[in-house]
Amino acid sequence: MTTTLITGANKGLGFETARRLIAAGHTVYLGSRDEGRGRAAAERLGARLLLLDVTDDASVAAAAKAVEADGGLDVLVNNAGVEGRTAGGGVIGAADVTADDLRTIFETNVFGLVRVTHAFLPLLRRSAAPVVVNVSSGLASLTVATTEGTPAYAYPGVAYPASKAAVNMITVQYAKAFPEMRINAVEPGYTATDLNHHTGTQTVEEGAEIIVRMAQVGPDGPTGGYFAAHGPLPW
Repeated sequence: MTTTLITGANKGLGFETARRLIAAGHTVYLGSRDEGRGRAAAERLGARLLLLDVTDDASVAAAAKAVEADGGLDVLVNNAGVEGRTAGGGVIGAADVTADDLRTIFETNVFGLVRVTHAFLPLLRRSAAPVVVNVSSGLASLTVATTEGTPAYAYPGVAYPASKAAVNMITVQYAKAFPEMRINAVEPGYTATDLNHHTGTQTVEEGAEIIVRMAQVGPDGPTGGYFAAHGPLPW
């Protein structure tokens, strides 16, 4: 039985990923920082609720101890993320972005990812087939962001793409450090979720496809890569 943890899984892409992996036979820990919403989501899916705030050291440490006591972990999906849109639904462009804006986004998207990965590495390293999936974004691609005519080129925000570019580099470095693991970054596509005020053009079913696929790669699968549903992406 494969045991999987998905952070930020009480809604959106995380919830759909949990649903699909449970259907595929995984035992899924549904990571949620809100106990009420997390419990409701876990009960709907048949998942195990794991209280987990990726921005809090104590919360992450307690979650790791709980999973260890239950038997261990095979797959980690670092899905929790924020974009940082304004109340009006816009993004903060280069003229207005501050260091504090970046700090807020990086706390979840980058530091939270590292905090969780670091805490669960000992458990993953005991698995016979450990897998880590880091949910990135197409906006993280420097190649695409500098190609005129693409959505990434037109996107005016600074903090979110920068955070996901950091996620890509972190993915590469972890993959090199732990060649026995399959560690990849994925781009779900512009999916309608709370993260973007439901302005996305894809459904969560479409967006979760690449996350689910990469969560199930075998020991001979790719590692240190950056993938969308249609295949590898340029860095």
